[in-house]
Amino acid sequence: MGYLGFDSIVGTLAVIGWSGFVTLLIWQTGLFLVLGAAWELIVPRRPSAPPWTFLWGRMVRDSAGNCLPLSQMGGFVLGARAVTLHGVSWPRAAASTVVDVTIEFLAQIAFAVVGLTILLIRAPGSSLAGPLAGALLAAVAAGVGFIWAQYRAAPVFTRLGRRIAREWFVQAGEGVDAVQGELREMYRRTLSIALGSALHLAGWIGTGVAAWLAYSLLGADIDLASVLAVEALLSAVLGLAFFVPGSLGVQEAGYALFGTIFGLPPELSIGVSLLRRARDLALGIPILLVWQLAEARRLRSAPTNGVTPS
Repeated sequence: MGYLGFDSIVGTLAVIGWSGFVTLLIWQTGLFLVLGAAWELIVPRRPSAPPWTFLWGRMVRDSAGNCLPLSQMGGFVLGARAVTLHGVSWPRAAASTVVDVTIEFLAQIAFAVVGLTILLIRAPGSSLAGPLAGALLAAVAAGVGFIWAQYRAAPVFTRLGRRIAREWFVQAGEGVDAVQGELREMYRRTLSIALGSALHLAGWIGTGVAAWLAYSLLGADIDLASVLAVEALLSAVLGLAFFVPGSLGVQEAGYALFGTIFGLPPELSIGVSLLRRARDLALGIPILLVWQLAEARRLRSAPTNGVTPS
């Protein structure tokens, strides 16, 4: 954030006012509810976990991905870790994270198709249409391959590992088997998977509405459909750059590029990106602090018995 310029962030906040910024925070909190519900839907009955467990896990996941110097994969791991602190077994936490990320990725592809369609209608001569269409086809193939791997690849690697490593691989193999069993059970619940996918698509559309609110607060005269296209195409770019911590630079360049297609000045789009980062920090840092307090409390209460708690 220092590289991007704190003065720019403060100046942007001054333009929209604190009431406008609070509006963005409230909207994002509502999106957390939607995304947490999507994760919870795919998980079988779990009497030991509080009802807000997966909402909290989603908040930790996104906060870690947005605020810590980690790739999105780091956020997935920490989100799964957060739900295990509230009574969810680690095989179920790991499997549900994989399934939730998968259906969110498929919903993201659908959202990107919506954005590409709007782009073709509003700017049919854009040179970006062909490359984006090719990227979406590749994303569909990757999604299908990822789902296949969840069904088939794990048992293959388990059998191979057992042949190579024999006795010391047994425990690891049992862990893989447990995760595989959870994956099969979750994918058998087709109605829950469909509802979770629909909620994720609603969540992606909600991010577009949030961007439209940000543009409007900054004084841009732009319709919702155009901003949905900007956000959808940006989500596709950010998905390809998942390994970049916090999508630093990629997010700003994407907003500036796609915003220009729809007649928005680059500096205005970068202002929206800074607003998005300020919102993520304002929500994410307190969430991560609460999560760390919970971890510290667990460590203090854990019996040592000469063994350091893991």
